[in-house]
Amino acid sequence: MSRQIGRLASLRIPIWMRERFYKAFGRFFGVDFSEFDTPLKNFERLQDFFIRELKPGARPIAESALVSPCDGVFGQCGQVNDGHLLQIKGKSYSLSDLLGEDAPDWHDAHYATIYLSPKDYHRFHAPCDGRVIKAKHIPGYLWPVNPWAVKNINQLFCVNERLICWLDEKAILVAVGATMVGKVKVRFDHHLTTNNKLTEPVVKIYGDKAQLFKKGEELGHFEFGSTIVMLTKEPLKVTVGAAVRLGEAINS
Repeated sequence: MSRQIGRLASLRIPIWMRERFYKAFGRFFGVDFSEFDTPLKNFERLQDFFIRELKPGARPIAESALVSPCDGVFGQCGQVNDGHLLQIKGKSYSLSDLLGEDAPDWHDAHYATIYLSPKDYHRFHAPCDGRVIKAKHIPGYLWPVNPWAVKNINQLFCVNERLICWLDEKAILVAVGATMVGKVKVRFDHHLTTNNKLTEPVVKIYGDKAQLFKKGEELGHFEFGSTIVMLTKEPLKVTVGAAVRLGEAINS
């Protein structure tokens, strides 16, 4: 179903109906059109609308060591406890299951989940300076990642499809796929993408070719909304349920 929705979102919309269509869509979800850097008539496809860029300066990047990698709302956050992260009160999931490998160096890491809704800016960025030394695509399900799913589906972020980026030893970003998320794509590797019918994980180690990203530089994008799980060695100062924007300071 998600692949079919992705195909529909990639169909060209006649130019005469684009502004009316996008304004109606945006009003329904609460999109802030004042942030757009592109006229609505220039978005040929709904997918183009979702991965829109913003006006220069729309997301100032704070001078703190860590910033939010995206727009959204904070879900659970805290410190990894005995190799587990909290999904919701009464439910936890394994760090090794999330990453698809043992990660003892991250067993005392700090984490935050950020949910992106259809109204949000759908690109995600580097939360700190770092080289992408490793990336992994883990195929899986495409359950929703909305509050109902977080509450009711065990191990949600571990069974859903995901694309994981390691930024040196500073941070790990887990881009979690979801229902109707056609693709998750990254700027540093055009061959690495989700929802491509693969059944086995793909791991990339970049070595000397690891690309450096400055804090706030774009790493990739979601086609439709989803969730980022961020792990860092730095303590985080965030509030469950609070809205956040790309570039806002999140370290304590």
